[in-house]
Amino acid sequence: MIKKIKANGTDEYKFLKELEARNVETDKKITDIVSDIINNVRKNGDEAVKEYTLKFDGKLPEYFEVPREVINDALTEADEELVSALLNAIENISDFHNRQKTESFIAPKDNGVILGQRIRGLAKVGLYVPGGTAAYPSSVLMNAIPAKIAGVKEIIMITPPLKDGTPNKDILVAAALCGVDRVFLAGGAQAIAALAYGTDTIPKVDKIVGPGNIFVATAKKLLYGTVDIDMIAGPSEILVLADSTADPKFVAADLMSQAEHDKLASAILVTTDESLVEKTEAEIKRQMEYLSRKEIIEKSLTDFGAAIICEDKEKAVEIANAIAPEHLEVLFENPLEYIGKLDNAGSVFLGQYASEPLGDYYAGPNHVLPTSGTARFFSPLGVQSFTKRSSFIYYTREALEEAKDDIVLIAEREGLTAHANAIKVRFE
Repeated sequence: MIKKIKANGTDEYKFLKELEARNVETDKKITDIVSDIINNVRKNGDEAVKEYTLKFDGKLPEYFEVPREVINDALTEADEELVSALLNAIENISDFHNRQKTESFIAPKDNGVILGQRIRGLAKVGLYVPGGTAAYPSSVLMNAIPAKIAGVKEIIMITPPLKDGTPNKDILVAAALCGVDRVFLAGGAQAIAALAYGTDTIPKVDKIVGPGNIFVATAKKLLYGTVDIDMIAGPSEILVLADSTADPKFVAADLMSQAEHDKLASAILVTTDESLVEKTEAEIKRQMEYLSRKEIIEKSLTDFGAAIICEDKEKAVEIANAIAPEHLEVLFENPLEYIGKLDNAGSVFLGQYASEPLGDYYAGPNHVLPTSGTARFFSPLGVQSFTKRSSFIYYTREALEEAKDDIVLIAEREGLTAHANAIKVRFE
């Protein structure tokens, strides 16, 4: 089912090129459709949003902004076990993200100069949450909690209505527990455009975060610059590093945990033990029989899965860093030894009992992660994602006089005589 590759310096990188080809540019047809939606929403606001809601979701909701009593009722009526599980996850996620906070600073100098940096949360953030059958309360937690910790003044959540025009109650429960300020019922590219430009009903925001389908992702990409976004996410990925101590039952289960997301998802085993490949494949076939998304898993593993066999762990680590996966599991005998060697990964899971879903839902680190090799230069969503920085400078006359000749020299060398003049006039 999954292709077997022996690392020889060529074949594994040929596979990596094939993997990169999966992440082709968005189809022009989709881009054109999304551009038309964006332009319509920008021009016609709420009316355009209603038009697309009726077209794509089947029914206009009774209200576009979910009343606070409806949100509160969802929490009151919720399954106690779900609420308890979400509260435990919130505690872990909050604890982790509280440690990411960065303080403003002020740095006075002996000559009277004062320098500093001011950090504060964004004013308004839009959180897009898929609805319907693909409803993810965990996405609410992972996006809203760091935003709250960062000091965002208002979190606006937008989510598609169900076919009957009502909101998904699990999403409302998560929103209530995380302190989301307002919830609106709209989905797709039209919802992203409404958040970016604002309508009579839906507020304009400074940043849009949260997962979505290809139309949502394309809208975010096209509107970047009008509004900030978290990242442009590609298909989900997992890479499992394993040696002879790894349990093939665990390896198989973890590979399939990501393969079930999407037929374009990528699940890769990189191992120093060739016999583990056959054992893992047998486990995949056995476990797959009782999984609900069997067809998606099979297609994903066949098209974009692989088992890469390496002579040693150093080569395995090299391949992992080259692929820069979204999720990286280390099922080596002593996994903690490799923390400092694995430079390119969205999130690293160490040991037999740090399965990837632990990070998706519960452990604390964020599950909004860079994909498609962008972990080489992008970081997971975090508190810093919801803040902005400003620097400030105060100089006395004496301090500027000491620096003026250097400033004037540099400015004139660059041909910017007005810059130089702005310094000179202060000493005429």
